[in-house]
Amino acid sequence: MEATSARQRLQKMLADLDRSIGVLRGDPLSANDRSPADAGSDLSDADRAQAMLAVATTQRRAVLDALKRLDEGTYGSCLDCAKPVPEGRLEARPEAARCVQCQGKRERRR
Repeated sequence: MEATSARQRLQKMLADLDRSIGVLRGDPLSANDRSPADAGSDLSDADRAQAMLAVATTQRRAVLDALKRLDEGTYGSCLDCAKPVPEGRLEARPEAARCVQCQGKRERRR
């Protein structure tokens, strides 16, 4: 992926993530604004929002790291094996830091 195109996509992703994180961090409705029938879903909604916030924050970090790799001239090289990350992977996941094989190894270790 060409550096200018990658930077534009990553910056758009970052802006979208920042908006989403802002919404997820917004103040929930106070207990007085909720009906008793909604009380049971409060915990579920809060847990769901917290999980979504965690995912968005992790993805935001990956996008910032990818922008840093662009600045350093290492974007598109696998962090583990230094081989090129396939173009198709970067098209699908511009923030990808590893080739498919190394990413698979990393996920199996978890």
